Amino acid sequence: MPVWVRDYSWRQTDTAVFLSLPMRGARVTQANIFCTDQYLKVNVPPFLFEAILYAPVDDTSSTAKIRNETIFFTLYKKEVAMWESLVMENGDKEKMQRIRENAVIKAQEKADEEEKSKAVTKREHKKFALEATMKLEEAERKRIENLKEEERKKVTEELEIWKEKQRNEEKQRRIQREEEIRRERKLIEEKKKQEINKTLKAGTSKARSIPTKAGSSGNIFSEKLKEESFPAPRSAGTIKISFTSRVFPTALRESRVAEEEEWLHKQAEARRAMNANFSELKDLNEEEKNPDWLKDKGNKMFATGNYLAAVNAYNLAILLNNKIPVLYLNRAACHLKLRNLHKTIEDSSKALELLIPPVPDNADARVKAYVRRGTAFCQLELYAEGLQDYEAALKIDPTNKTLEQDAEKIQHIIHGTAQDS
Repeated sequence: MPVWVRDYSWRQTDTAVFLSLPMRGARVTQANIFCTDQYLKVNVPPFLFEAILYAPVDDTSSTAKIRNETIFFTLYKKEVAMWESLVMENGDKEKMQRIRENAVIKAQEKADEEEKSKAVTKREHKKFALEATMKLEEAERKRIENLKEEERKKVTEELEIWKEKQRNEEKQRRIQREEEIRRERKLIEEKKKQEINKTLKAGTSKARSIPTKAGSSGNIFSEKLKEESFPAPRSAGTIKISFTSRVFPTALRESRVAEEEEWLHKQAEARRAMNANFSELKDLNEEEKNPDWLKDKGNKMFATGNYLAAVNAYNLAILLNNKIPVLYLNRAACHLKLRNLHKTIEDSSKALELLIPPVPDNADARVKAYVRRGTAFCQLELYAEGLQDYEAALKIDPTNKTLEQDAEKIQHIIHGTAQDS
């Protein structure tokens, strides 16, 4: 059974009522206070206090404070007046019950209104936050589009400059070829004239040396006609022969012609090979569909430290043409910077597959592929596999002191691990 609190004290002014409720021996911090404009209820087990106030109060501005096992209420009156007592006296039970029920209903309505108000405020805050986020995203999107447009303009200008340079060089080469052809024709014409003059002089001297025969029925003019009926000898000339320069710098006796030809054929096929599925690439510009342009773009991104953007550029280039080994080699370098070690091993292995047959022209690329794959193995603590790749790179480039030092370090690590175990 609850213990009703009867020994409370109160005092008043024209505008406020000050109520003190002692809760001796109870944990006042767990007090349950219910207050409306004319009803006050305090539940602090085992104590219970209930009061139907003499006149209405402003429950929104009224306060309650807990101090030294006592609850102090400050109730502000709605009308300025002095009360005859704190609670309503001589009220029947039905009226008291109606006041209690009305207090509960009002409190429920007030709670509902506050909940609705909070919901409206929350929706407004969400709306404002969404609008602010959309504005930020729109601004960021515009900024990125502007950067793309600036970069596109820059690359387009560079491409136009390069094209203009190529046109000028081609024009210069054409002028030089035409000049050479004119000089050769002039030389040929001069030689022809010299041969003709020599032929004419030889014919004139022979005609003068023919003797006349006594008793012959012919004359000197018929003999001359017979001599001139033979055609003149063909004029001599010079034929200029040029040979196509070799792609590989090695001498022919030292080279492996079959493997070199196979490598050149594979490179030509790789440049011509384009994947047929362009459904995902229909929104790209013409220059963005060029694997070489994308490779140069990825190289620039790598140089600035933007490795993720470089990976995206190499991915698109590989989607366009998956037969170019340098794309896998460069993407392996990006993955190594990003510590995607397994992807580094995959791309390096793919590059080595495409760098077959091994020829001097792809020696540097094979060394890079072995070193990057060996570095990834070592970072995964697979030192034996890493040492194999470094030794393979040393076989290709035995004069590289850095590779030799790295291989020795790996050997020391392997021996140290074996001793520790």
